[in-house]
Amino acid sequence: MWALLELSRWRVAVAVVWGVLALGSGLGLAALAAWLIARAWEMPPVLDLSIAVVTVRALGISRGLCRYLERLATHDVALRAMGTARTTVYRTLARSDFWLRRPGAGLPATADTSADRAGEVAHADRVATVARRFGDSVRADGSAPLRRGDLLVRIGSDIDDLGAVVVRVFVPVAVAVVLATVAIGLLAAISVAAAAILAGALALSGIVAPWLSARAAQEAERAVRADRAEFTAQALTVLDHAAELRVAGRLDAALDAAAEASRRAVTAEDAAAARSAWSAAATPLSIGASVLGALLIGITLYGPSGGAPGAMTPMALAVLVLLPLSAFEAVGPLPAAAQALTTARAALHRLTAVDHSASRDGGSADLAAAQQLPEIPSGNRIAVVGPSGAGKTTLLMVWAGLFGTPRPGVTFFAEDAHLFGTSILENLRVARGDLTEDEAETALRTAGLGDWLAALPEGVHTDLIGGAAAVSGGQRRRILLARALVAPARVLLLDEPTEHMESEAGAQLLRALLDADSGLVAPDRTVVVVTHQLPSGHRADVVVRVDASSQVNVDFLDHSSTFSAHGEIPLPTR
Repeated sequence: MWALLELSRWRVAVAVVWGVLALGSGLGLAALAAWLIARAWEMPPVLDLSIAVVTVRALGISRGLCRYLERLATHDVALRAMGTARTTVYRTLARSDFWLRRPGAGLPATADTSADRAGEVAHADRVATVARRFGDSVRADGSAPLRRGDLLVRIGSDIDDLGAVVVRVFVPVAVAVVLATVAIGLLAAISVAAAAILAGALALSGIVAPWLSARAAQEAERAVRADRAEFTAQALTVLDHAAELRVAGRLDAALDAAAEASRRAVTAEDAAAARSAWSAAATPLSIGASVLGALLIGITLYGPSGGAPGAMTPMALAVLVLLPLSAFEAVGPLPAAAQALTTARAALHRLTAVDHSASRDGGSADLAAAQQLPEIPSGNRIAVVGPSGAGKTTLLMVWAGLFGTPRPGVTFFAEDAHLFGTSILENLRVARGDLTEDEAETALRTAGLGDWLAALPEGVHTDLIGGAAAVSGGQRRRILLARALVAPARVLLLDEPTEHMESEAGAQLLRALLDADSGLVAPDRTVVVVTHQLPSGHRADVVVRVDASSQVNVDFLDHSSTFSAHGEIPLPTR
């Protein structure tokens, strides 16, 4: 856990120091205030109490100040660690082949085949795919294929749970150990028996109660882990594919499944709450026992000669009774710390499973097969054509190095690239972070969105609320094309850039992309375009044809030669 979070030891130590000073100020404030009350009862000269009064005020101020600084330090460490862990997980997933897996691949099909019978049209085929995906009942436990909802849990709440360990576990435990030792030592200076009672009560509150809390959290985690992941996955399925599920007649069933998973998770959490209740009760019981024991011992020691020379003073009696109340402030958060640690360990196990699976699945089989494919042919304008499913997109992925080491200067722009729910400018800056407003407007006009951009009141600062849902299919393709145009890459690999456009407009755009003299893309940059229909009159240097059997043929403009890949293009099927 420490390695994944890459925690800075000195930052954690600073947070612990501030925590000790904060609760130490509270402990000192309780002891000194008890002494001051008892001493004032004796009505000494006011000057005898002045130092104690000033110190009480200083401790009261320092307690709040040190608590604030401790919160700043712990959250700084936690947020840094969460950012590091999230970056590590993203990089691991980027190196894996989770994103290459076909939905429902290798999973049992649902018995409902009503959508499958409508496979004569593309939309019904999509409906059947989603229905089969919904029909998957395999739970993600590290060995089963992960769905988007499962990955969302891992890069979201799981990393949040890991980050919470710093704030809720590491620092509170270290502070509790230091403060408990100090409190027992202070009380031992007055009465060893009272210190022993305090030590036992602190052990009950700081060890037994957290153990019960951890057991409850472990049971709850085991009970709700699968149901929580199932709910997230089903909810995402409904949100992403509500229309297709409605057409397939499965929307109500998907909603019911999500609601049932949520109900099971809540029920399991309630069932595991019994130990949490005992854990919560342990701390007040310990406080009561410690204070009562200290009071009885104090009364016994004070005796009829209390206050006399050699006997217990009234100030010592007050400190003996009131000090334990403040000592429990340090161990109070430990039951919650035990729960947070149990949850974080489960999250770490899931994240480690993703890492191991990614390392295993991103193996050499695809890479070895990909190495049998041809390299990018020489030429500045290359067209890749072929029927659906032949492997055109896979070929672009190979050329981009996505099956192995990414190639510098080569960028792959996927057909289903994401539009974020932010401004148009920020969506273009995904490709180049230093893009200016003028450059963004130029790229959009070059991509054929000049009239649309002029009609927007806020121009490139217009927010795309809902991402791709805010624009039409053709506008989305042109925005993605503008993103590709502003990219600094030397080689642009464009997958279906004219999809969802009108036939003539798409053909005209393809001609411009494949013409080095059109001015759309600089002549010294290489443009590779995947398309189903190559327009007449194009000026591509090279045409790569991928047939239905996944054989690759390369035709040059001035002469022809043929290259056939060894075997079929390795399409991911896991």
